[in-house]
Formats: sequence, structure tokens, C-alpha cells
Amino acid sequence: MLNFTHCVPTRFVFGRGGENETGKYLKELGATKVLIHYGSGSAVRSGLIGRIEKSLADEGIAFVELGGAQPNPRDTLVYKGIEVVRREGVDFILAVGGGSTIDSSKAIAHGACYDGDFWDFFCGKAKPVKTTPFGAVLTMSAAGSESSNSCVITQEATKTKRGLRTELNRCRIAIMDPELPMTLPPYQIACGATDILAHMMERYFTTTEGVDLIDHMCEGAMTAVVNAARVAVHHPDDYDAQAQLMWASTIAHNDTVGVGRVQDWGSHQMEHELSALYDVAHGAGLAVVFPAWMRYHMNKNVMRFAQFAVRVYHCEMDFQHPEVTALRGIEAHEQFLRDIGMPLTLKELGAKTEDIPALAAKTKKTNPDGTTGGAFPMTTADIEAILRLADH
Repeated sequence: MLNFTHCVPTRFVFGRGGENETGKYLKELGATKVLIHYGSGSAVRSGLIGRIEKSLADEGIAFVELGGAQPNPRDTLVYKGIEVVRREGVDFILAVGGGSTIDSSKAIAHGACYDGDFWDFFCGKAKPVKTTPFGAVLTMSAAGSESSNSCVITQEATKTKRGLRTELNRCRIAIMDPELPMTLPPYQIACGATDILAHMMERYFTTTEGVDLIDHMCEGAMTAVVNAARVAVHHPDDYDAQAQLMWASTIAHNDTVGVGRVQDWGSHQMEHELSALYDVAHGAGLAVVFPAWMRYHMNKNVMRFAQFAVRVYHCEMDFQHPEVTALRGIEAHEQFLRDIGMPLTLKELGAKTEDIPALAAKTKKTNPDGTTGGAFPMTTADIEAILRLADH
């Protein structure tokens, strides 16, 4: 196990009806004027925004609204949010939604405290040193942005999608009511579950030895997600399934199941280019990329992939041919994705074969040597080969 520092300062309020006490919690955090940032009008039509605003008013907290957050959040709305925060004297930003709304809120919070262009943080020109306090009322179990140190924004003009990791990205509070995702379409629930699994798998597929404790925690969490997702996509009103997914989304991406090891994240960098170019759901893009990534890399650490097959998908271990077991695990994962309605090929995603070289070339290279991926570094040629595996 490698050395690590792990800090999750987010306060979690989990369970039914927590959103109705938002005002009380934000008053404890010193908020006097709140920007309520949300996505589509469904948060308004459902009455959720109204309930939150009533709770703020009951505590004497002023508020302004900014709707319009979209999947793959855009820089254009971030700029608008920064202007609202400055003009209105906002001292707390409350995201009401899923990962896209929370990420947009994070970027607004950082940008409002910075004299330059907030995109400087996402292209590596600057690092945030100060932020506006922010929190979330979570309505979708997926990205884990409610307590992660990451944030991803798309630059609309160039269709460039980039992430930012900083401890300033941690929400001060996350209010999590598992009843709120019950109104989501099954496809969105499935995309969310796929995203959760991918966050765990990016951490799980490592080359670090001596990490049995976190392995077992991660395997148990992945198994729970698979089981809960199968229920939630068909019975979205199942509270226990939604609760399992909601808490899993949180621990999947705040490093609870990822400390002490080299993590990869190559699949995420590849998928960012797909969702930036085609505006597909992040979970759907990961459903296409991750199995192809697994097939391409499995023989580099075959026992790790075989262990995944046995412990998560309950495949029988073939000790004479561990590669057979590893492949069965990949096939089991693909079958799970198919069962919950996810695409498995670039064609199903709406991607074009002729775009593959450009997608590979544009994928962010995260390592000093120009490769991408922590555990299994990839060149542009590797990335192109994986995308072609997914193009079948």
C-alpha cells in the first residue's frame, strides 16, 4: 500500500426529507445570500426548488436562482454564474441536481474569487487558491461530485472537456435524499450506475500490491451497485436500491475505496472526448469505452482482472488459464451493462469511425512522457486501438 492523505470534509445529511431543512444547515455554515443553481425545469415543477427556497426564507436567508445547467456542463453558463455571484453579493452557492450542476457550481465558486478567466484552472494555466463556499442537494446518483475533489467543464466553442482536481472542490455540505432520484427515467438511472462503477474500477484496476483491504471494500461496493442498479432501473421507487446507489456514488469518487494505490483514469480521459464531441451522457460513454479498455489491458495484469471476475461477477476461477476467467469477467460486465440498457459500441453511441484518430489525438495526456493513464499508460496509438475495439 502506498502513502496517502485522505480528507473528506463534506458534511452528509442522508435520508428522506433532508432538503426541507436546507436553510437550517446553510445558516449554520454562515450563509446570508445563496445562489441556487439547478438544471432543467423539472426541479421547479416537482416543487423541490420551492421547498428549498421556503426553508431558506424561514431562516432569513436571501437567495437568487440560476437554472440551465446541462449534462457535460458548459463554460458559457459558468461565466454567467460568476457574474451573478459578484453582482448579487452571493456568499454561498447551492447546487440542486446531479454531477453536472455540482461541477458547474464548483467552477462558478472558484471563478468568482479569481481575477482572470476561470478556464485557466482547467487548462493548467493557474491553480485556484480561494473559493466561494458551496454545497449540494443531490438529485441523481452518479458522478459523486457531492464530495469529490474533481470537477469537469466543457469549453463550448472548442468542444474541449477538461477536469480540475483540487481540495477546494469539496462541498461543504451534501444533502442526500434517496427519494429524489425516483422520478428519473430508467436510462438516466442506468447511466448513473455505470458512472459509479467506472469510478470504482478506475481505482480498482491498479498495479499496486498489498491493497487487500481496499480491494475488498471496493469489490463489495461494486457488487452492491450491480445488484441495486438491476432493481432501480425497473423499480425506481425502490427506496433501498436508490439509497444504495446514492451512497455508493459518494464513496466511489471521494477516494474511500481508492486510497493507497496507483489509479488509472485513462478511460475517463478517453470518454471526455466522446461526450465533448457528441454530447452523450458520461455514463453511456463509459459503458462503451471501459470494456474495450479492459480487453486491451487485461493481459498486463491478468490476475487483477481475474480477481474482478471472481469477486464482483462470481465467475469460476480457471487457475490454469486465468486469462479465460478475466475475459469472462469482462463479458459479465458487458452483459450487466446490456441488461440495464447501456450502449456497448461507438455506433450505438452515435459516434463516427472516421472521428477515431482525432478523438485519440485530442485525449488529454496526463503523464510527463505524453501518455495517458496511471496504472496502464497509453500512447495515442493505444487509445486509437481501444476506440477501434469499441467500434464493432
